Amino acid sequence: MTSVQIEVLLQTVISGIFLGGLYALLGIGMTLIMGVMKIINLAHGELMMVGMYIAYALFSFFHIDPYLSIFIAAPALFLLGVMLQKFLINPVLTVESILPENQVILTVGIGMVLSNLATIFFTSDYRSTPVEYATKAWYISDFWKGSPIELSISFAWSVSFFFAVLITALLWFFLAKTDMGKSIRATAQDTDAALLMGVNVKKMRIITFGLGAALVGAAGCLFIPIYYLYPDLGGQFTLIAFVITILGGLGSTVGAIVGGLILGLFESLTATYIGMGWAPIGRFVIFIAALIFIPGGIVSLLKKQRFG
Repeated sequence: MTSVQIEVLLQTVISGIFLGGLYALLGIGMTLIMGVMKIINLAHGELMMVGMYIAYALFSFFHIDPYLSIFIAAPALFLLGVMLQKFLINPVLTVESILPENQVILTVGIGMVLSNLATIFFTSDYRSTPVEYATKAWYISDFWKGSPIELSISFAWSVSFFFAVLITALLWFFLAKTDMGKSIRATAQDTDAALLMGVNVKKMRIITFGLGAALVGAAGCLFIPIYYLYPDLGGQFTLIAFVITILGGLGSTVGAIVGGLILGLFESLTATYIGMGWAPIGRFVIFIAALIFIPGGIVSLLKKQRFG
């Protein structure tokens, strides 16, 4: 390979890792909800879209940086998620019906309502947050004089990736080290056993949905300096989160991280060497391949390798 080809490959891999880190945060939110509540939240992307519009409004009217808006959007999405779970989803979960998938259908309706509300308040025009650092980049020559390879790293992508890693680490600490986090994990592993141990399962479900919404709201703030925003954006990211969840393994946060990185790398390599338009097709290919060859997700392979 020539030096130019090596540079293109390394640049593509770095971009894929950055994209995969954001995808992982998106997938973790969905897999948390699926692991605890055993339902697919098909309004996941629309919740992210709400977080992006919050960041856009804060930037447009109050000149608050999109990254700082995480501290407002994430709590706001947590409250929205709690209300949706408590007042809409919980009542449906307790109703006996010939359609046990009613809660999934409900999330589709929630997504449609959120998308239409965004259209009413912000119109269907494309929006963005024109921050000064959007076009800035780091260059490897700034840190390594005389480097034989010249690579550039987008400032916005690198900062978004850093925040995604930080939020993921904080989430791991919360789930692994706090009593509430352990209760959420217990509910996800065995609801009946959690009830017997005195865990308030109903409360944990409400908190988990709020936490999943907060995570995807934070992801929206990390995407807004990079992506254009419009009301129908959510459907695309719901599909991405769903593919990551299936690829990683239902209810597995580790699987969501690995699945997000794999999808990000795949899309980046596809865009560079085949074409931008092939990325959506590639998602379906990965989705179908995961269902056929690793129906338990990547986490099942990791467990098999661990236990032989």
